Amino acid sequence: MQYTVTVLPGDGIGPDIIREAVQVVERVGRKFGHHFTFEERLIGGVAYDQTGEPLPQSTLNSALHSDAVLLGAVGGPKWDGLKGEERPEAALLGIRKALNLFANIRPAKIYRSLRDACPLRPDIIGEDGLDIVVIRELTGGIYFGPRKREIRDGVEMAYDTMLYNENEIRRIAHVAFQSARKRNHLVTNVDKANVLEVSRLWRKVVMEVAKEYPDVTLNHLYVDNAAMQLVRDPKQFDVIVTGNCFGDILSDEASQITGSIGMLPSASMGEGALGMFEPIHGSAPDIAGQDKANPIATILSAAMMFTYSFGKLEEAACIEKAVDEVLEAGYRTADIWSEGCTLVGTRQMGQLICERIEAI
Repeated sequence: MQYTVTVLPGDGIGPDIIREAVQVVERVGRKFGHHFTFEERLIGGVAYDQTGEPLPQSTLNSALHSDAVLLGAVGGPKWDGLKGEERPEAALLGIRKALNLFANIRPAKIYRSLRDACPLRPDIIGEDGLDIVVIRELTGGIYFGPRKREIRDGVEMAYDTMLYNENEIRRIAHVAFQSARKRNHLVTNVDKANVLEVSRLWRKVVMEVAKEYPDVTLNHLYVDNAAMQLVRDPKQFDVIVTGNCFGDILSDEASQITGSIGMLPSASMGEGALGMFEPIHGSAPDIAGQDKANPIATILSAAMMFTYSFGKLEEAACIEKAVDEVLEAGYRTADIWSEGCTLVGTRQMGQLICERIEAI
């Protein structure tokens, strides 16, 4: 098979981790007989520096005509003084909207070999560890609603509006219930329906969709309680579905429970097979180019690319197994290192995973 992938290294450690993920994809391609064309494009702060905008049209054009998009990270203190629409983060909102990537799928899993990295007590995570998926709505809500900053009666003020319509809620709910059917048949809806009108609509629509999935159990939590329950009893969750802002926060909390944000991948999908795949961590400019970044989240994002955009489950499983075996062998980047393990850098971790792919 022939695939075209738009590669967006971005800022900070983005180029470091994307380099390793591309090598893994190429190694899988050789093993399974696939061919890849990688089109590297600008995004984020580096795009603003070179073109005056964080999301050039050439980047969007490439993404729209690709089979998948592989993204590193954007942002950094260098661009903190820019206006909102010029900031690197605006590129993420823009590309998600342009590609209609409304569903963000964020698995949070504790690897057996990394149980000691989990900040929770062993009795809380249990013998089987943790395996949760957060389904986050990605193109609506407060990040995309009406906003303004102005002077009113001599006082500076600003507002951002959380806005959802029933169709936006319905389609993300279907993603959650379909995911649950492939897992443990449990969906937890997270909202703030005791306070927010938009959450009351959200809950109503989710409950309507649930009637189409009688084999899936649905329960509800307010977002503040959900945040508490994630650290109190995370094993009660299977699939979590929630809005853009709440999902942004809760998925980062879930990632930290697993031991390191450097381990978690994500997939952003729309109605079709085109998706964008990226680690959930930031650009970490303080370690950029120093061979210190953990590339595993980006490599696992590439595994999700094989699953969701290419429909190649065996290839995805090969990458996941290679990561697991390298971790079981005791190799660690600095963020997940513990006494008795072998400390490696970004390049060596990528190379070790590539070697395991060959051996599997």
